[in-house]
Amino acid sequence: MKSFLRALIMVMCLLTVNVSTSNAAAYRVGDQGAEIAEIQGKLVILGYDVMADGAFGPAMADAIKEFQKSQGMKADGLIGPATYSALLGKEMPAITVGSNYISHRIISNAMDYLGVPYVFGGTSPYGFDCSGYVQYVFANAGISLPRTADVQYEVGSPISTTELVAGDLVFFSTYTWGASHVGIYLGDNNFIHASSSRGIAVDSLGSSYWSSHYIGARRIL
Repeated sequence: MKSFLRALIMVMCLLTVNVSTSNAAAYRVGDQGAEIAEIQGKLVILGYDVMADGAFGPAMADAIKEFQKSQGMKADGLIGPATYSALLGKEMPAITVGSNYISHRIISNAMDYLGVPYVFGGTSPYGFDCSGYVQYVFANAGISLPRTADVQYEVGSPISTTELVAGDLVFFSTYTWGASHVGIYLGDNNFIHASSSRGIAVDSLGSSYWSSHYIGARRIL
């Protein structure tokens, strides 16, 4: 997980992001769209356990690593020209980015802190609580969020589970009524959050605990 690239570019203004060609030469966790869905469809045909939902999440990265190993390639979980050609049998198109450029930067940044310990009230890489972590990750992308989960739950637009894409916020009612826990959706039904027992970690929305405490999601981007 920690092999994902650290976000290097800060987002300057959400309202001025235009579709353009990316300098990145690979698809990776956080990317979304028809191209990702096409790749997922091929992985499904080859027997890999992924969902063709158009969102590049951790499960897809694991499948790509397995495919790369089977081809004698470097298993980095990124879909560059060589991996794309080996998988789909055609030349990789130019990568374009729009609103998902921002979500990619958020996901890439979020993944950098895997394993950082949980600290109640924590708002830095020395230790995070759930909302402090989300606030910190979004701030590094130039997006200001409130400090606590219950107030973060009032920001952005409410969305259904079927509408979730990487970068959306997912909320849970845990130790108290209402939104008391928050995480960042990654795709593949997974989210990353500050777990009180494991620190920054990835979990599934479909697990018995999180599915029973889930209360909704908000789209900030």
